[in-house]
Amino acid sequence: MLVLVGAVVVLVCVLGGFVLSHGQILALWQPYELLIIGGGALGAFLSANPVKVVKAALRDVLGLLKGPKYHKQDYVDLLSMLYELFSLIRKEGLLGVEEHIEDPQASSLFSAYPRLLREHHLIEFTTDCLRLMVGGSMNPMELEQLLEVELETHYHEAVAPALAVTKLADALPGFGIVAAVLGIVTTMGQLDGDTSRIGMHIAGALVGTFLGILLCYGFIGPLGAAMENRVQEDGKAFECVKIALLANLRGYNPKVAVEFARKSLSANARPGFLDLEEHLKAPRAKAAT
Repeated sequence: MLVLVGAVVVLVCVLGGFVLSHGQILALWQPYELLIIGGGALGAFLSANPVKVVKAALRDVLGLLKGPKYHKQDYVDLLSMLYELFSLIRKEGLLGVEEHIEDPQASSLFSAYPRLLREHHLIEFTTDCLRLMVGGSMNPMELEQLLEVELETHYHEAVAPALAVTKLADALPGFGIVAAVLGIVTTMGQLDGDTSRIGMHIAGALVGTFLGILLCYGFIGPLGAAMENRVQEDGKAFECVKIALLANLRGYNPKVAVEFARKSLSANARPGFLDLEEHLKAPRAKAAT
């Protein structure tokens, strides 16, 4: 919602200030300038990015309107799920979780958390890490390096749409200048005509520059920044899993390993210690509700 609120504030303040300073709001309506700027920017965006990035950018823009991907309750469930896995490992050894990680959809442990089970990338990341641990051929340092590489790769893929939108924003002032130059060219062809029409053409050319700058810094640029912030926030879930698994591999008991992971979460999403402690007493019952 803040994305929409911010856009409305920009629009109201900019246009409101223009009108209060005795400007004519209809003078800013230049559809051909919008066609040049918007069409040129869209064409450049399509040329610069592969299809998967274009689709992901549209998906991520719509995702901003839906709110955060992971809420506090999701992190409570995630930590509870990890706690159950670690408790099973402590009781039966690493081989005890093999049947669960081979088919998470059919696992009674993972199925107790249906919301998390729908997050295929997160579950796949968790099960892949556990498979490496079951193999028993990696020490914590080696596993940490491998997980860092995987998380970095995941981050670059996830943030690509946000960076593409940011580059689109950076190009908009340039297309605004293109629209302004074309407006001046049109004006030069009208020098032998009505003086009032010359003024209209010059005003239209200046509006082109204005629109390019406004779209860049008032709308598309902040949209790209919001998308990047969302990627960083969603990545906390993967970082949480990584820290918990490494703590467990280093020999910490399940509650301590989960506490390591809880501490890695941002303050607004981190469940309280007592809340998590209460949830761990009956994780399956909590998840089902």
